Amino acid sequence: MAGASVRDIRLDLFRGLALWFIFLDHIPTNIASWLTVRNYGFSDATEIFVFISGYTAVIAYSRMMAQEGWTRSAARIYRRVWQLYVAHILLFVAFSAQIAWVSIARDTPALIEEMELLGLGQNPYRAILEAALLKFRPVNLDVLPLYIVLLAAFPLVLPAVVRWPFVVLAVSLGLYAATCHLNWNLPAYPEEKVWFFNPLAWQVVFHLGAVCAVLGPKLAWLDRFRTPLTVLAVAFILFAAFISLSWHYNPLERLVPHWVGRVIYPIDKTNIDTLRILHFLAVAWLVRLAVPIDAPGLRWPVWRPLRRCGEASLLIFCLGTFLALSGQVIVSYYEETILSQIVVSIAGIAIMCLAAYIAAWSRSGGSGTSSRRPAVVEAYK
Repeated sequence: MAGASVRDIRLDLFRGLALWFIFLDHIPTNIASWLTVRNYGFSDATEIFVFISGYTAVIAYSRMMAQEGWTRSAARIYRRVWQLYVAHILLFVAFSAQIAWVSIARDTPALIEEMELLGLGQNPYRAILEAALLKFRPVNLDVLPLYIVLLAAFPLVLPAVVRWPFVVLAVSLGLYAATCHLNWNLPAYPEEKVWFFNPLAWQVVFHLGAVCAVLGPKLAWLDRFRTPLTVLAVAFILFAAFISLSWHYNPLERLVPHWVGRVIYPIDKTNIDTLRILHFLAVAWLVRLAVPIDAPGLRWPVWRPLRRCGEASLLIFCLGTFLALSGQVIVSYYEETILSQIVVSIAGIAIMCLAAYIAAWSRSGGSGTSSRRPAVVEAYK
């Protein structure tokens, strides 16, 4: 049930894991990124984050809509959108300042071009305006604008998805198909650019999460097909892993038939290729079977740092994005040695966990235990 008050701690755990993965993947040539899902399939941590965002949006706001009406829930959604927008602008300023400082201090002007910040120097007034409109973004600052757009449209979707989830899913798939066929996207800055994460396409992952949250236990009817679905999921994941590893190892690449490459390439991330969606769904199906909601291992203390990071997702995402650039600079300074990559990765995750624990302590009023909140919406931030 979408409005259930019982918190599914799997959401916090896997959202925290996605945030760790995003941090590790944003450090170029990072050996620790081989621990993430990116190198073993078509999808990566972005799909996890967007899917869970759609899932938790329904959990958070559907109960409020039922109790206090649509207007109240829409107002709360737009308050959250404003928080996300402010966080993105602050992150943009801090991130740009960090790039400028490193570029000046180390006399590496190429870093500004590499991080796609040239527009800020060439036409600063226009760039500031476009940044405020979410059209001008440095590298790695694309996820929050995507989430802002998806959540800003969610008040219109919420009443429909609660009542007619399959209709919403059909419309979402239709928009996705039209976007891919007609190459729709939102304009970005400079003029020739478009959004790296196309909201018109990525909305399908967000709404898949929303629909799954509404259907809840009803999805158990899929268990009657558990064996064939599991076989198909495993087969597809193995195929995706083989193709993905072939991008890094030439001997494997030579084993991929040419006709396979002609069929599957390019595997587009901007418009989220169908293969990426299928891979994510296959992984999600196996995770659902392996980690049920009442799995006792979910509450093991070893997973608590992940859960804490998932609970403070906005803070940890912003911090992780900032730390990833710092890690890139440090690794580059030490000539990309494996030791520097490992140390930077561990230190970054440790800082993220510390920030998450401080945030949890602050929310609890300094008592060290989580305070009870008046609404589920507050729990899924």
